Amino acid sequence: MPMKLSLIVPMYNEAAIIENTARTYQEYLAAQFPDYELLFVDDGSVDDCGAKVEALGLPNTRVIRYTPNQGKGNAVKTGMLAASGDVRMFLDADIAYGTEVIARAAKRFEEQPDKALVIGSRPLHPEGYAGYTPIRKLASKTYIMVLNVAGGFRLSDSQCGCKAYRGEAAEAIFSRTETKGFAFDFETILWAQKLGYGITEMPVCIVNHRTSKVNVVRDSFKMLKELRQIKKRVRKG
Repeated sequence: MPMKLSLIVPMYNEAAIIENTARTYQEYLAAQFPDYELLFVDDGSVDDCGAKVEALGLPNTRVIRYTPNQGKGNAVKTGMLAASGDVRMFLDADIAYGTEVIARAAKRFEEQPDKALVIGSRPLHPEGYAGYTPIRKLASKTYIMVLNVAGGFRLSDSQCGCKAYRGEAAEAIFSRTETKGFAFDFETILWAQKLGYGITEMPVCIVNHRTSKVNVVRDSFKMLKELRQIKKRVRKG
């Protein structure tokens, strides 16, 4: 029986790019997977990006809306729990990692049946930071290193916006998460480890660059504070 693939795309005020994004992802999924669904989660946008997706009338594509804006973590959680795929993956609206990462992630699950999570990693790819300015590259690597040390992680890129989960793992993990902002990645990984799910990393590189929404200094301090709260919450189980 063929695998059903669910792709979740969190979005917040992405009207300028979202029509191209929806067409690109849908066309790729239709060509690669006999059974798929494409879910856009509108995280309280005020620019009608959800309506733009719906107006396209694309097959197997739907929009989930809520207000007010909650954060990327809440958007991904909403999509993961609303999805029905055997594999559930999230990618950003800017198609930063391209489309071929979708089939590569699905193949990883076929090749490694003991793994329940596939985590994208820029450091593991020889061109993972191609196109970055030297300052942005240094800032990104330092940001990840500091957060990983504080979290006690051994993964090379906990913050990569390219992650996939087996359906049962997605439901078990996201039904427990509470973090609504960018630190949600840490919580999903901690819950995966707590619940005994195997994790594998997949080399990826950014092929579409745009200005990051992350402020390295401000968000690092915010995430370090959230990380302490997350670790305490997960320990209590």
